Amino acid sequence: MPVTRKDEIFLGPHCLTRLLPDRVSARNPGSNTIKKKDITMNEKVLNTLEYHKIIDMLSEHATSASGKELCRNLRPATDLSEIQMAQQQTSDALTRIYQKGSLSFSGTHNVGASLKRLEIGGTLGMEEFLKIASLLEVVRRVKAYSRSERDNGSADSLDELFGGLEPLTPLLDEIRRCILSETEIADDASATLKNIRRSIKNINEKIRSQMNDLLNSTRTYLQDAVVTMRNGRYCLPVKAESKGQVPGMIHDQSSTGSTIFIEPMAIVKLNNDLKELYLKEQEEIDIILASLSSLTAEYIPYLQDNFKILTELDFIFAKGSLAKAYNGVAPLFNQERRIRIRKGRHPLLDSHKVVPIDIHLGDEFDLLIVTGPNTGGKTVSLKTVGLFTLMGQSGLHIPANDRSELSIFEEVFADIGDEQSIEQNLSTFSSHMKNIISILEHAGENSLVLFDELCAGTDPTEGAALAISILSRLHEQGIRSMATTHYSELKVFAISTPGVENACCEFSVETLSPTYRLLIGIPGKSNAFAISGKLGLPPDIIEEARKHLTEQEENLEDLISDLESRRILIENEQLETEENKKKIESIKEKLEEKQSRLDSQREKIIRQANEEAHAILREAKEVADQTIKNFHKYGQGTVPAKEMEQERSRLRGKMSDLEKNMALKQEQPNHQAPKKLRIGDSVKVLSMNLKGTVHTLPNDKGDLYVQMGILRSLVNIKDLVLLEDPAPLGNKKKSTGAGKLKMSKSASVSTEINLIGKTTAEAIALLDKYLDDAYLAHIPSVRIVHGKGTGALRKAVHSHLKSLKYVKSFRLGEFGEGDSGVTIAEFS
Repeated sequence: MPVTRKDEIFLGPHCLTRLLPDRVSARNPGSNTIKKKDITMNEKVLNTLEYHKIIDMLSEHATSASGKELCRNLRPATDLSEIQMAQQQTSDALTRIYQKGSLSFSGTHNVGASLKRLEIGGTLGMEEFLKIASLLEVVRRVKAYSRSERDNGSADSLDELFGGLEPLTPLLDEIRRCILSETEIADDASATLKNIRRSIKNINEKIRSQMNDLLNSTRTYLQDAVVTMRNGRYCLPVKAESKGQVPGMIHDQSSTGSTIFIEPMAIVKLNNDLKELYLKEQEEIDIILASLSSLTAEYIPYLQDNFKILTELDFIFAKGSLAKAYNGVAPLFNQERRIRIRKGRHPLLDSHKVVPIDIHLGDEFDLLIVTGPNTGGKTVSLKTVGLFTLMGQSGLHIPANDRSELSIFEEVFADIGDEQSIEQNLSTFSSHMKNIISILEHAGENSLVLFDELCAGTDPTEGAALAISILSRLHEQGIRSMATTHYSELKVFAISTPGVENACCEFSVETLSPTYRLLIGIPGKSNAFAISGKLGLPPDIIEEARKHLTEQEENLEDLISDLESRRILIENEQLETEENKKKIESIKEKLEEKQSRLDSQREKIIRQANEEAHAILREAKEVADQTIKNFHKYGQGTVPAKEMEQERSRLRGKMSDLEKNMALKQEQPNHQAPKKLRIGDSVKVLSMNLKGTVHTLPNDKGDLYVQMGILRSLVNIKDLVLLEDPAPLGNKKKSTGAGKLKMSKSASVSTEINLIGKTTAEAIALLDKYLDDAYLAHIPSVRIVHGKGTGALRKAVHSHLKSLKYVKSFRLGEFGEGDSGVTIAEFS
């Protein structure tokens, strides 16, 4: 049945031109395919900034030959939409890698040549079919990876690529059913082939049987008692002198002539039949391969698309995997020629040792002059800016912090390293100057120019003058530039020229080593005298050297030294300010947490008081109702007056007891501190007007902890009054409702509540009251029985537990605790 083509699929911006046939590139103008612009980024700067090393790292993360080829051909782009699309694809691939893991495209074979043969009616071999099957298996694996990732319903820039893949399962199954290896076709590939091979097996068995009989009957005439093959036919090794004793056809003889290989006449026909079957087998195999070729030809467009999409996806996931390897982020792009790198790390340096740097260019100034000692990090800073620009415009993430910004430059020029050429008879200075002249000729407004040790290698006075003149020309044209130098004149030039800024690589005189920190706004200080003194050069020589400095040079060094001191002071103050801010934030959080906890406790205490008041009122109502009932009974004259008076006395005594329980005893101001306290004694804290129990014995200073409800406080023994123990149970009168309310919570609250059979609303109301009581009773954990059922009650219980701040944690019961029908909650 012919295959109906579906809509053309989307291809990313970086597909190799040679991989895109005309039918794909000639899409409708309205499609979202991105057209590539010609990139004229000069190869020299790619080598200078070691861009090719990044490409080599990228290629290592690709898992198919075609994906690696696509990586090796990656070059920076200059079209903003193309760059943003490439960056988005890298970000989406990185997200998928973090969510699901890496995706392998191993097994993706370029089957283009085989498909060309199919287009002209050719027949493929078994090896070619196995490559097509391998390609389809990769498609199936990648498709499954995509489905498992996108179950959450969100879409990204890779969905259309994944959606364009067609596993072609019927074709894959048919190839795997028919072809077992590069040299073997399955017996079940066709019924005819199966019958032929069954016949071959039967004839082989007959031949072996007859040959074994002949071996036994002609053993004396044989050189060896074995059966051998000659020209595809079964033969016996007969002695030359006995060849007349074994009738048959001679096919070969040994090199010495002592052995003649004879096909016995009895099996000639069987050998002929076997040969004929082998020919029929090959014919049937050809038919099967032709049939498979015809079937595969129907899917040529899909196979072409599958190969291109897998190659593109392998390339994109290689970018994502590389970004993960060096913890890269997608930079923000602007068209204002502004660069702002936050904590950038050169990707070719050891990630554990590299010092992150902050660089900005193109905002307040368009020319940055970096000074500092050798091996201090000036060149690395220069290369980092250039390499990040190339990587960002290639769709690669950069190893920096979020919100780093890059701009789009049509050209990047760099004069870095030793350019000495013996072949061209050029010195280092001449070679650098030749390169600088070329840069000045070709650099434009949308160019980024990088100079390392500008105009070095010649007379310092003339070199500095040339450097100032060259940088002034670039500055006048508004070209974003960055240069490193040792010339003091360039420091003065940066200070006195608007739009030009100084920077330096920090150096520690104490340790005689660079810190590799880039400081923008601070000119680099020459540390020659300080370093020499640290290394042991006599002070008188250093003082003599200072005399050779001009007054202007000495003033400049003093100014720079003063700026450096002020910078260190400001940095220290900033660090101290940051630490203080963190401390303030921490204290603020603790206070807010404490206030929240107090508010929560206040609400609980008020709720508890309301509940107790409600219970007292309910009891009072019951007593009143009973009293009225009794007085009605007494009023009828059926009860003696003496009994009535006894009832009145009982009620009067009960009211007196209630008043005593509810009243706060006022202690004498000149009380004596308790002499002997025991843990568990009832006491009253005078300063807080609260009752509690002794939790610890007093220390040398008389301080001890007292537990007052939910409050545990450190107080002094002088602030305590020892309360009398309640009367023994045998001497108590029948307790009233008010007395019951004064019982300890810990004595009345169970460690378990059973909510089975309750509605959700009823259960939550009961649970809320129970948890408050259990928490006030200092029960460490409780067991909530909600049953398994539909799970609705369990979800409601868990939701309520999450909203309570005094619940530290909760979990479902384990084996032996009630399993999922029980929840164990722990209090904080």
